[in-house]
Amino acid sequence: MTKAVDWSTQSIIDRRDTYYAASQRAFVPYQKPLILKKGMMQYCWDEKGNKLIDLLGMNLCISVGHAHPKVVEAVTEQVQQLTHCTTMFHHPVPAHLAEELAATMPKGHEWVVHFTNSGAEAVDLSIMMARASTGNHDILALRNSYHGATYGAQAVTGVQGFRHNVSQLSNVSFVAEPNQYRGIFGEGTDPYLEEIDRSIAYTTSGELAAMFIESVQGYGGIIQMPPGYLKGAAEKVRAAGGLLIMDEVQSGFGKTGDAMWCFDHHDIVPDVMVIAKGLGNGIPIGAVVVKKEIAESMAGKLLFHTYGANPVACAAARAVLQVIEEDDLINNAKTVGAKLHEGLKQLKDRYDIIGDVRGRGFMQAIELVKDRDTKEPAPDHTAHVFEHTREHGLILSKSGTFKNVLRMVPPLCLQMEDVEPVIDALDRSFSDLEKENLV
Repeated sequence: MTKAVDWSTQSIIDRRDTYYAASQRAFVPYQKPLILKKGMMQYCWDEKGNKLIDLLGMNLCISVGHAHPKVVEAVTEQVQQLTHCTTMFHHPVPAHLAEELAATMPKGHEWVVHFTNSGAEAVDLSIMMARASTGNHDILALRNSYHGATYGAQAVTGVQGFRHNVSQLSNVSFVAEPNQYRGIFGEGTDPYLEEIDRSIAYTTSGELAAMFIESVQGYGGIIQMPPGYLKGAAEKVRAAGGLLIMDEVQSGFGKTGDAMWCFDHHDIVPDVMVIAKGLGNGIPIGAVVVKKEIAESMAGKLLFHTYGANPVACAAARAVLQVIEEDDLINNAKTVGAKLHEGLKQLKDRYDIIGDVRGRGFMQAIELVKDRDTKEPAPDHTAHVFEHTREHGLILSKSGTFKNVLRMVPPLCLQMEDVEPVIDALDRSFSDLEKENLV
């Protein structure tokens, strides 16, 4: 008989503080830790029974809903048959998933899949694939980007908080991100594309392995790529011998409400795509989806992820793809997301501390500034509002380089009837800021 779990609040906090390594204790956003006991679709309950709307999808891992019945059924059925099958041996479920993922990619190319345990591992692998297939070493990445915190992934991550004070992988250069709100070149696309040319000319050998781009910068604060940027970047990178690697870990699975993958509405075909998070709806799984000729550069070289292609995780992922299609969840993200965005813009009209509201579908953000003209970040005010959103029944994220962005990326099952309670909770949170004379 397994030992009982102690659900008393202080003991949970104390046990974690005592037995977690410092590297795993640090990522706690709330002043008082949030302890979650149950989830169902777009809702969560804490250990006290308080209900919250999950606007973060557990850091974007819950794509179709907490404890979604079809995902639970698929996982349960597979666990009862075989919990794990190493990739040394064959199993049909991962192969079916690979086929189904390949079918979501642009036609006219042969796509293959390498399953990993996480998105960061997928990024690490894509670095290796790019360098092996091109024979080049120099890589470009965007400032303000987030690709993971492993040793390899953080080398192409531009957010300072995820770059440890240790020696990083070499041959990585950063390019100014095309942030249309506070980018160094202001609005527009061409100046940011010209910066790619300058970076290649001044910080590389002139021969690239790849460029990493998030279709929408997630942790960086929901920064969308402006029209023409991805297409122009692809042309420049390929002209220098490199590959275009699209990171859809956060923006994929219909989050923007346009298509399965965000890059689809930018008229481009990537060479490599990395995915994870929502793929397993909370069950750990990541993947590199790559053109076959690029993947063949690794043929004969052993590269092994112990739990990559785990049949339970792959069964969950197959169910996720099925639910997205059958429940028309991409269209749901588009319509409900548009209503949510409208409500956020109304909040901006009422509160001067809101400098920018941006987003598409279920990737939305509110950026707080001390002054709309100077755009000086307001991290302290953001922290205050963030704490109050929890009190008013929301789970969201405090993100961005300056921690002045409230980021919302809910599960695809968020409904139209949830929008009003969300906007009301945010309204009360900003009102609390004014009542306490903090603005």
